[in-house]
Amino acid sequence: MATTASEVGQVQSNNRKSFTSVKALTESPQLTSLPPSYTYTTNSDDEHEIVTDPEEDDPIPVIDYSLLVAGTPDQRAKTIEDLGKACEEWGFFMLTNYFVSKSIMEKMVDEVFAFFNLREEEKQEYAGKDVMDPIRYGTSSNVSMDKVLFWRDFLKIVVHPEFHSPMKPPGFREALAEYSRRTWKLGKELLRGISESLGLGVNYMEHRMNLDSGLQMVAANLYPPCPQPELAMGIPPHSDHGLLNLLMQNGVSGLQLLRNGKWINVSSTSNCLLVFVSDHLEVLSNGKYKSVVHRAVVSNKATRISLAVVIAPSLDTVVEPAKELLDSQNNPAAYIGMKHRDYLQLQSSNRLNGKSVLDNVKI
Repeated sequence: MATTASEVGQVQSNNRKSFTSVKALTESPQLTSLPPSYTYTTNSDDEHEIVTDPEEDDPIPVIDYSLLVAGTPDQRAKTIEDLGKACEEWGFFMLTNYFVSKSIMEKMVDEVFAFFNLREEEKQEYAGKDVMDPIRYGTSSNVSMDKVLFWRDFLKIVVHPEFHSPMKPPGFREALAEYSRRTWKLGKELLRGISESLGLGVNYMEHRMNLDSGLQMVAANLYPPCPQPELAMGIPPHSDHGLLNLLMQNGVSGLQLLRNGKWINVSSTSNCLLVFVSDHLEVLSNGKYKSVVHRAVVSNKATRISLAVVIAPSLDTVVEPAKELLDSQNNPAAYIGMKHRDYLQLQSSNRLNGKSVLDNVKI
């Protein structure tokens, strides 16, 4: 006998272990309304409900990567200045002219779609529970802790310092390897510029964060059409671990940033990457560059794919404010030091809720 959507919701509410994926739920012909376990109620965790678009006089910053790596000295200096301003005022920017071809990006999105289209039993081979698992397929955020289930399936893969990949679908590994190599180089070059913008020297961050053995993680997110999108949430407000997060989308919008108490819609475009300042860059800069709080909303019309690349310190690196930026009188340390590995464990034991994880290391 087929399981109805209401029955699925009941099973999920009472026994989270039996839950598989949002995609499997959406493929049920009986699904006409949102199961109760997915009903997201706005509360004090998410009190900013004004949604707007970037205003013409305060647009989202755009950084031309080509000027950073191949521009004249004056162009590079201006780009580094713009990078610092974007990190300080927005914690976010759009990146153009970054030398990753459209065909490579489209191939990666196609392979992500192909993975999520595998039979559920095949995907479950990669189901993981520990945040340190090199390949982890799952749903929601943290099913064992989430008070409400989120309308999202995910695949998280560690690709540096050791490369891992699912063996299915057939073309996935090759596409992932190419995309990972390109984005790792891209992320390191951005961090060189950001390091200079802080006055720390071009190689400071690479050496201090031990990027030769740094963590690079690729996180693919699937947001299927939702029967009642106004009642559900793809991912609740949160900031990311790591130094930077490079985000690619499949042309379907859903990303929103929190800025000055308002949620801002970020249009999905095919010719730019979206770059987020993440928690460890906020710590290293002693709060000068703040990680950006963001969320993912869903729609009833199209499937959204996002592909995030986390550029992060090595797992054994203690991330703390750069001593060169501190002054005991005017700028004392605002964060305690913590190993990246321990920060990840802390994140996995907390519900997603704004900067609740980062708050644990604030002095």
